[in-house]
Amino acid sequence: MNILSPLKFHPILRDKIWGGEKIKTSLHYDFSPLPNCGEAWMISSVPGFESVVSEGALEGNTLNELIEIFMGDLVGDKVYEEFGIDFPLLIKFLDASQWLSIQVHPDDELAQARGFERGKTEMWYILEADEGAELITGFSQKISKAEYQKLLDDKSLQPTLNYEPVKKGDVFYIPSGRVHAIGPGILLAEIQQSADLTYRIYDWDRVDNQGNPRQLHVTEALDAIDFKVYKNYKTDYQIVDDQTVPIVDEKYFTTNLMHFHQPVSKDYEELDSFVIYMVTEGSIKLRYSDGEMDLGKGEVILLPAVMDHVDIFPTPMVNLLEIYIK
Repeated sequence: MNILSPLKFHPILRDKIWGGEKIKTSLHYDFSPLPNCGEAWMISSVPGFESVVSEGALEGNTLNELIEIFMGDLVGDKVYEEFGIDFPLLIKFLDASQWLSIQVHPDDELAQARGFERGKTEMWYILEADEGAELITGFSQKISKAEYQKLLDDKSLQPTLNYEPVKKGDVFYIPSGRVHAIGPGILLAEIQQSADLTYRIYDWDRVDNQGNPRQLHVTEALDAIDFKVYKNYKTDYQIVDDQTVPIVDEKYFTTNLMHFHQPVSKDYEELDSFVIYMVTEGSIKLRYSDGEMDLGKGEVILLPAVMDHVDIFPTPMVNLLEIYIK
């Protein structure tokens, strides 16, 4: 038996002031004792939040330990050369019952100038959205730095921001520098650079149980913000049954949507990267050279780079995200 089989990890559940119930009820992580479970970190090498293998021959090992042992066989030679034992992506589910803070992430250059390893670019795939749910991404009108600062001081920034209604299946790519906020009633999958670096701009005057406001990073955010106005903030794509459809193909990660009713074989021999599957709807039986496993909605696995062929059998239908680094 090849010890490097598909890897499943214990989810790292995180309580958030804005969190809700959908990670428990829709994704079935109902063992959570958290009153406001806002995030489930499914694959992480963030210090203090390293993913631990949940089953199989490598059960109990952390992701970082496995990269140190298996190197390019696990993550791909080029990925290992660039990132070492630091896994390059953070994979999570997020559930908002309230607005998240209006925030921005710095790019790599600014983050490194400030003593951090990297910035943060991310994308969202909407699993569920209540009627009327919306989010913020970017600006709706051109403003200068000085105008932005005055609007923020006057607590009147919101009308200049771009609000997007959302529905199941929507995709938003959020490059570093783009101001954003997730609204209530949204359950989403988030794929991002492995960085937990966020500059909060405004937090809706919210206070915690002790009556304290959360820390803001107004000054730090100023040089991180991209003030440009863009024509389209939502990623356009078309679902094609039983085909792999690209939805985000960028420097930091590639994400494809796989919507299958029929069995499919996937060949990764030329890829030189790990592959992640996130099941967003339905279920599959995954078969590989020396085994098989079942995966349902909300489950995530990591295919080692050395695994160049798998067969996917929808049971009877599956919608999943396929993620890797080119």
